[in-house]
Amino acid sequence: MNMRFYMTPGSCSTGIHILLEELELVFEAHWVDLLKGDNQHPDYLALNPKGTIPTLVSRDGSVFTDYVSIAWWLGRNHPDAGLIPGDLKGELHVLELMNYAVHVIHGQGFTRVFTPEQYLSAGGERERVISRGKDLVGSGFSWLSAKMVAGDVPTEFSLADPALFYIEFWADRIGLALPPVCREHYNQMLLRPAVRRVLMEEGYGSLFR
Repeated sequence: MNMRFYMTPGSCSTGIHILLEELELVFEAHWVDLLKGDNQHPDYLALNPKGTIPTLVSRDGSVFTDYVSIAWWLGRNHPDAGLIPGDLKGELHVLELMNYAVHVIHGQGFTRVFTPEQYLSAGGERERVISRGKDLVGSGFSWLSAKMVAGDVPTEFSLADPALFYIEFWADRIGLALPPVCREHYNQMLLRPAVRRVLMEEGYGSLFR
């Protein structure tokens, strides 16, 4: 059977979508509408009890429900694509960048911006939560910028690039300023054919008009 990929357009799953396109893999795309609560449907929870996206079901039926795990599985299963550097230092840089993008800038920053209700206690202030989220995103991009300027990033396309792209995409969509080196990375990613195909398929073709 084909791989099955459960995704939400414009979400973090866009990064995995890019990897699948870069690898030219055959897969079935299943759109999960988070606003409608598709991720809480019993059929989806039976597949991914966390109710998160993305989810990838491999051809042998194995189920992966974590962004970093899915990306690493794809990279390890397609070594000729060079998505994971061959040297240990480069490999660790990729893992560090991807984890920081997904678990810190996304997991701690953007979640406060997009879903502040998760952080509201009795009497909490929504705008304060959002402001804190934007501060975390800003400091996160500052850290990424320093890593890029220092050259602590792979020079070739790697697993880290789609993860960096989706958080840069979010920042661009809501008008948050990107450091120049991150803006350059974002613009270069927009030139990649696989990225353009993914954004067109996910409904963001206006970026190229």
